Amino acid sequence: MNEKFFSLPEEKRLAIINAGYRVFSHNSYKKSPVSEIAAEAGISKSLLFHYFRNKRELYLFLIENAANTTYKYLYEFGCGVGEDDIFEMMQRGLKAKVALMKKYPDLTIFTLKAYYETDPEVSEDIQKIIGRIASFDANAKFLKIDPEKFAEGIDLKMMYTDMYLASEGYLWEKSQLGSFNADEVEKDFEKMIDFWKKIYLRKD
Repeated sequence: MNEKFFSLPEEKRLAIINAGYRVFSHNSYKKSPVSEIAAEAGISKSLLFHYFRNKRELYLFLIENAANTTYKYLYEFGCGVGEDDIFEMMQRGLKAKVALMKKYPDLTIFTLKAYYETDPEVSEDIQKIIGRIASFDANAKFLKIDPEKFAEGIDLKMMYTDMYLASEGYLWEKSQLGSFNADEVEKDFEKMIDFWKKIYLRKD
C-alpha cells in the first residue's frame, strides 16, 4: 500500500474506506467492482490503484482496518477495563458498536460478509484477521467473570458462545434484510441483554 493514502485528509480517507465497505458488503470479493468503489469515493480507478496495488490489497486493508477500528472503539468505551460484569461489558460494547456504525455505516455488514468469504485469494488471510475478534479466548481477555454471579452449573464458555452467536445471527439477518439502523440495533440488543440476564444470572 502506498503511504500517500495515509497522508490524505481524514475526510478523503474515510470516503474511500466507507466506499470499500459498502461495495464489498453487497457483493462477493470476486464480484465487487473496484471501479464502483472508486466512483463512490469520488476518485478515479487509476488513483485508487495508486494508493492500493490491487483489489486484494485494498480488501485486506479494509479487513485489518475494521478489526483495528473495532478494538479502538471498544477500548475507548471502557470495555473490559477492570470489569467483572459481563453484561456491563456488553452494554459498553453495544454503545461502542453503535457509535462505530454511525461513522462507518457498512463496517459491520462488511465484516460479517468477509467472515464467510471463500475466495482462495483472500480467505486464509481473512480468517487470521477476523479470528482475533471472533474467538472466545481473544474476547475472554477482556473479562473477569465471577462464576458466583451466575446460576449453578452454567458453562460460562458455552454461555458466552451462545450470546455471541445470537448476536452475530441477529446482525446477519438484519444485513440480509437490508435494514440496518444503529438506533434500532441498540434497542434490540438492550432487550436481548435483559433477556440473558434473566436466564443466566443467579436468582438469589
